[in-house]
Amino acid sequence: MKDLMGIYNSLFSKFGPQLWWPVTESGKFHPEYTGGPKNEEQKLEVCFGAILTQNTNWKNVEKAIIELNKNNLIDVKKILRIENKKLAKIIKSSGYHNQKAKKLKNFCNFLLNNYNGKLNLLFNNNINELRKQLLSINGIGPETADSIILYAAKKPIFVIDAYTKRILNRIGYKEKSYDELQKLFMQNLPNNERLFNECHALLVELGKSICKKEPLCKKCPVKNNCDYVKNHQSKTDGML
Repeated sequence: MKDLMGIYNSLFSKFGPQLWWPVTESGKFHPEYTGGPKNEEQKLEVCFGAILTQNTNWKNVEKAIIELNKNNLIDVKKILRIENKKLAKIIKSSGYHNQKAKKLKNFCNFLLNNYNGKLNLLFNNNINELRKQLLSINGIGPETADSIILYAAKKPIFVIDAYTKRILNRIGYKEKSYDELQKLFMQNLPNNERLFNECHALLVELGKSICKKEPLCKKCPVKNNCDYVKNHQSKTDGML
């Protein structure tokens, strides 16, 4: 078994703290990496961002968040009042904007109908119940639900995304499914929200900057633990 904690430490030494999830400070429009949400509005922004980032990259989501901020729409009741077409136009940069407008409304409807629009009341549930309720909302799957739990509710659950799957499979782990990979992390790392937050963010940074579809293995801080590097040594020797 490869050492996940050792991999985490190598990534942290290489990239440093990632300060996820980016949120918008009061009086500004642009989300920044300042260490995650500190109030109800920022937590709601994280929830919206988790929905908007489905099937797209963060730069596109960031543009949508900026437009939501400019229109003062990080608000449950305002999302429900605005016309679908207008909301879809505002978040167009995130892609699949018509579907995502409906997903935002679905989430806000659930929150208003069940928790009087208060995220903190929803987040008072334990992790299992919170996850179950989030997954009951049309348009929210495991990755989105877990992102909301980890980054908005600040509860310890590990998020698995495409970067994480790619990296772990290249390193040599045999687990393939979402549930298998999540269980791997949660059974082999301390059950700590900040650690799960940082580890996932570091894996994303590795996937974006080095462990790409065409990997830059020579730059990788975990290359000595990676089966892909060992199996492609002649090719990776030339990668810069």
